[in-house]
Parts: sequence; C-alpha cells; structure tokens
Amino acid sequence: MAASNSSAPSMEEKPDHSKVQHFIGGNDLSSAPASRVADFVRTRGGHTVITKVLIANNGIAAVKEIRSVRKWAYETFGNERAIEFTVMATPEDLKVNADYIRMADQYVEVPGGTNNNNYANVDVIVDVAERTGVHAVWAGWGHASENPRLPESLHASKHKIVFIGPPGSAMRSLGDKISSTIVAQHAAVPCMAWSGTGIEDTMVGEGGFLEVPQDAYDRACVKSWEQGLERAETIGFPVMIKASEGGGGKGIRKIESKEGFQQAFNAVLGEVPGSPVFIMKLAGAARHLEVQVLADQYGNAISLFGRDCSVQRRHQKIIEEAPVTIAKADTFEKMEKAAVRLAKLVGYVSAGTTEFLYEAATDSFYFLELNPRLQVEHPTTEMVSGVNLPAAQIQIAMGLPLHRIRDIRTLYGVSPHGDNKIDFDFADEASSELQRKPSPHGHVVAVRITAENPDAGFKPSSGTLQELNFRSSTNVWGYFSVGTAGGLHEFADSQFGHIFAYGSDRSESRKNMVVALKELSIRGDFRTTVEYLIKLLETEAFESNTITTGWLDNLISSRLTAERPDNTLAVVCGAATKAHLLAESCMAEFRLTLDKGQVPPKELLKTAFTVDFIYENVKYNVTASRSSATMWSLYLNGGKTSVGVRALADGGLLILLDVVLMPFTGEKKLVLCA
Repeated sequence: MAASNSSAPSMEEKPDHSKVQHFIGGNDLSSAPASRVADFVRTRGGHTVITKVLIANNGIAAVKEIRSVRKWAYETFGNERAIEFTVMATPEDLKVNADYIRMADQYVEVPGGTNNNNYANVDVIVDVAERTGVHAVWAGWGHASENPRLPESLHASKHKIVFIGPPGSAMRSLGDKISSTIVAQHAAVPCMAWSGTGIEDTMVGEGGFLEVPQDAYDRACVKSWEQGLERAETIGFPVMIKASEGGGGKGIRKIESKEGFQQAFNAVLGEVPGSPVFIMKLAGAARHLEVQVLADQYGNAISLFGRDCSVQRRHQKIIEEAPVTIAKADTFEKMEKAAVRLAKLVGYVSAGTTEFLYEAATDSFYFLELNPRLQVEHPTTEMVSGVNLPAAQIQIAMGLPLHRIRDIRTLYGVSPHGDNKIDFDFADEASSELQRKPSPHGHVVAVRITAENPDAGFKPSSGTLQELNFRSSTNVWGYFSVGTAGGLHEFADSQFGHIFAYGSDRSESRKNMVVALKELSIRGDFRTTVEYLIKLLETEAFESNTITTGWLDNLISSRLTAERPDNTLAVVCGAATKAHLLAESCMAEFRLTLDKGQVPPKELLKTAFTVDFIYENVKYNVTASRSSATMWSLYLNGGKTSVGVRALADGGLLILLDVVLMPFTGEKKLVLCA
C-alpha cells in the first residue's frame, strides 16, 4: 500500500475563479450570510454557498438525493439539515403519499399529468426555483436532467441559480448521442459503424472546449426512412434505429433486414417526436459496460471504476453490477482513459457515465454514448469506491476542486482533511510514493424493483401498497419511493425500489441478493418483478457470467417464467380470502344497520357463500361454509377441505390449510395470503 502524503507540506494553490465565472451562482461567498456551510466553501477553495436546493424530480431519485446529501451534511456540519430541500409535487404524487414529499423540508405543488407539465418542463422548474429562492437545482435522472436549456435558463435567471450538473455546452457535445459519437471519433475512441462513420469535424467553442459544427451533425443524421434504409444497407444488417434524445428503452428499434424498416423508423419518431435520428450497427454477443466519470470546474476529471449493465429488457437495465469483471484489466483501463479524455475535451463537469459495448470474444470495446447526469445505478459505484456521488456533485457545484473533496482524498490514500493537490493521472513518478492508485473494494449486484407484470409482457401497473417489508442487513440495503399506505399513480415511473447486495466477490454478492429478495414482502394492487429477478439470478448463465445484452430478451421470448405458487394452494387461498371478505362485508353492514336502530335482514347473518373467480384462465366455482369464527369448509368438484383464517393487524390473512380430500391432496401448510 502506498504511503500517505498527509505529512507532506501544503502546496495548495487557491483555484482561479476568474476562469469559472459562468459557474458562480448568485449566493457566492461575497453575498452569502455567515454559516458553517459558507466557512466550508471558503476554506476549501469554493465560490458559491448552496444551502437551499430544489429537486426537479420525484420518486426514488428524490429519495436518494435527500438521503445522500443529508448523510454528508451530518458528517460534515453535524446537522443533517444544513442543506434544505424543496421538492416539486404533482397532485398525483400527493394523493399516493409519495415518500420524497414527506422527507423534504418543503414542497411546491405543480401541474399534474405527464412529465412535460412538470418535472420535464424547464419553464416550470425555473419558475419554481425563482419563487422559492433556492440556490441550486438538482434534476437527477430522466425528465429534464439532459436538457441543456435547464442549466442555461437557471444561469440566466435573476438570482443566477446554480445547476448541479454539467453546463449546457457539455450536454450538447457529449449528452447528445450524435455529437458525442463524432467527438469520440475525433478523439480516436473506437466506435461501431454508424450513419456518421468517418465524420470527425469539431471546433473549439467560446469556452475553449470541443463542439460539433451543425453541418457535421446534420451529415450524421438521417432525415427520412428512405435515407435511413440506404445507410443501413451500407452499414450492414442488423442495425439499430436510434433517436438521439431517446433513453430508457424509448426511441430505439432493432432491425434485422429491410423488411419493416419504414415502420420501425416511424415508431422511433413517434416515441421521441422532433428528435434527430441515426443508424448504428448492432453489436452481436456484446456486454454493456460503463465508466463512472467525475469532473470539477477546473479541468480535472477522474474515473470511479465501472459497471456492468448487460442484463436488459428492450434496452432497459434490470440488473447492474460493479465493478466490471468480464473485461481484462488493461482493456478496461483503456476504456476508463477514453472516458476521462472525452470529458476533458468538452469541459464536462459533475458526474457522468460513458457507456461502451464490449465483445469478450475479441476483447474489443466501442463507444456507445455519454449520459450527462447521474445514473440510477450509481449506488453500486458508491459501495465499491466509498464516494458519495450526490454529495460530490453538490460540492463541485459549490466550486470545490476534486482534490478538496474528502471522499476523493480518501480514495487516493491521502489525508482526508488535507489541502495538497493530487496527481490524478500519476504523471509524476514520485506520485506513487505519496498516494495510492484507486481500486474497487468487493462486488455489488443491484436489482430494480418495478411495478410490472412479467406474465403480461412486463406491462406497468399502478395502485396502492398495503405492505412493504424489506429486511436490510450488513451486506444488503435498498431504498423505495413508496411505503406502506402509499402507492404508485399512472404517471409515475414503474421503478419504485432499488436493492443492492455487497460481497467480497461476484458469487457472494449474488447469493446475498437472492436471499434478500426471497425475504422481501410486497403486498399491493400491482404485480412486481421480484420473483422473476430471483429466477434470473439463479440461472446458470448469470452465475457463470456468460450473459449478453440480448440474453434477457431471448429468455422472455422463450417464455421463462418466475416460480409461482402451486395451483391448488393458490385456488384454496383465493377462495378462502374471497369468502372471508364477503363474510366481513356482511358483518359490517349488520353492525351499521343496528347502529341506525334498524332490524338487520337475516341474510346478513348467512354463513355460506358462493365464490367465483378465474385463475390461470380456469374458472372456479367454490362453496364456502363458515363453521366458526376462524374456520371454513370449502367445497369444489365434490371434494371438501378445512381452512383456518385469521385476520392480521396489517390487513393480511393468516391461512392454515389442511388439504385432505380429492381432487386436492397435500400436507398442512402455514401461508400468508394477501
């Protein structure tokens, strides 16, 4: 282990703020009131004091931001609310009792409906930010997080509100899929064949960073399906038709041949209206690998290792891992250097992710895109690096250079509270004696918990949540955007939870995740992907790490299904539950009638009910007879079984089965039935 340079003499030079005037906010050190946060910014070379932040997002993004920054604030200032959070909330979010609203210091109600009315609407965000007097805006991921108009509009506002993220110019150069690929080609980073192959035209913008001229950008686009088909035939099928402003599985189509090309092209345009479109060669048995980049306002950029996000459904990530284990160490180091080089070329600032396709058979990688924002899966990087990424983002927005951020100093093995510079590139041979080369610790597997039905093509659903029981442990933690008595509305993201399992290696972290998922209890009006995730994690292909980006889609097409309860068990539980609810309804009406001073009809005291329902496309007609307060007899197809039913405090039912008569046979089982 390299020696620490904590005893080395201070060589700190205060950052030159004259070169970063466009990042300095309205609440700079000259105008900010005295506070511990102001002292922190002043002593660490920053320029803007940020104590009030607007979160222009909802769901788990808002929950994670609040949790991470409050953790850092308590560690740094001894007060977790040194940074105050204002959140935007739609009527739908308020109605379902979204957790992030409860966690915030204050909320502002915004128009409901689709996100173009609220979280993706730049004008609404800027208006709320100005009215609430915040110092900065954090947009998270999705919605307006990649819209260059947002940082530019905030900077142009009366109070010079800071955007916690990259500048608009960097978003345009690297955030746009077409521009970023042209910049990558200019930087000699390997790229897949695409409609802009060979275009390397760039120019130096006003800030001294690379930009892509409009004519070069236009040459890389396809304007019509006919032009797209011509480019596709030149590239060679199969290809991907992609919208530069698409994401999350939208605005992208895989095409195997010219048949259906026009329909697919129009579908891409329909999903992302107005977006430029390009064509790219489809990689075969490839892995989706990405590099986490962190950059400050002074030209420093570093890699915080990588992630493997190859388990995807229709290009939407399902399972993520960190660090990367499939690529050779020297190959992945080349990917990291390429990602850092791209960030520096365009003057990138804050957290960003460079995505690559990797072919294990040839040990080759190709640039895919750069996401100019924090990724949903960023906690996997936090767990193996020890860097609190949302906290690092806000410190960078305050103007701190990377070498003054505590987590970064710890990562490089120097004194956490020192002020000496760090040689991030190890350009000086003596640096290896004064600091250590960062390396990831352990392995993390992460899964996204979504309100989707795997048996119905992963159709999203919404509704209320009756129970969410997640048992965290030393090696497993997670966070959710909803809690008991909450719910998901029709405009909400289907992902409402994220769980992370740590282990000393990939095998251990996978096992920890499987155990955690099997203990997770979610009861509500919607189906989830929990059982399906367990099935995926236990497949031989995942265990042996032989998956590709097309692996999950192939499993879905071959109709891989999650383990489900035995049909007999499901039918008996369903019949007992419906009978119990009918009896409780009659008793409630009986009591209500008595309270009104009326004589209840005798039908309300009946003890026998006919229950009809459909399960697995089979209709069942069951007669249920109540023999005591907690016992029922069920009759079906000439058979009889006794069932014990007890109501639980949380609204669930505890059911004791004694299946002894044909056509149902079995042993006594104790089960929970929603």
